[in-house]
Amino acid sequence: MADSSSSPPSKKPKVEEANGSDGAEQINPAVPSAPPTLPKVNRPAFGNKHIFKRSSNKFHLLIGVTGSVATIKLGEVISGFLAANPEKLVIKVIATKSSLHFFEPSELPVEVYIDEDEWSMWGNRGDPVLHIELRKWADAVLIAPMDANTLAKVAGGFADNLLTSVLRAWDFSKLAYFAPAMNTCMWEHPLTYQHMKTLKELLFFKEIPPMEKELICGDKGYGAMAAVPMIVSIVNADIRNKFAVYSS
Repeated sequence: MADSSSSPPSKKPKVEEANGSDGAEQINPAVPSAPPTLPKVNRPAFGNKHIFKRSSNKFHLLIGVTGSVATIKLGEVISGFLAANPEKLVIKVIATKSSLHFFEPSELPVEVYIDEDEWSMWGNRGDPVLHIELRKWADAVLIAPMDANTLAKVAGGFADNLLTSVLRAWDFSKLAYFAPAMNTCMWEHPLTYQHMKTLKELLFFKEIPPMEKELICGDKGYGAMAAVPMIVSIVNADIRNKFAVYSS
């Protein structure tokens, strides 16, 4: 075994002069760091300067989407609403993390908010709280599709993401719609009945019932989200009422 005292001294790598004395990279405080680019949304996070503008002559509709494959129809839903109300409607979308598997936010003609925006917008006392600002901005909320998981969360009062936080803080003098979408066995589950009862009878949500068809998973039965024209027609009736001129 070699004598350790005869071994040559080890050489430490030379630290670049641009680094500090401890080798840590120095950051120039005069250069502000850019907001992080959000995954799946391909834009910087919304900050505390983000503006929520309301117009007295427009209807402000929030659309929430969840982790159901029916979220692939979001673009069709938005197009249907905008075609029916080309000058009277403004839409914002709230997307849960799992819903982002089913659509590309940058392809939509509306703003899409995700969970990370909630925390990027608020940093200090006096900064806007996103789920409260969205509730104030909206005239109505539509969750289409409402998957079984989000249905259970809302019925139980959970507020663990941006969408459920908006719904937990919702002002129920405003309209709230939901269009369930789930596997047939999930739809027929006894808990689904209880959750639906809570939303409709306690929280006064308006249900847009699912339809019967062969689902993408291959099962046949009820659970598919209502047809897009049906969803648009039901919500649009209340949008028209807001701008109706009644005369004797």
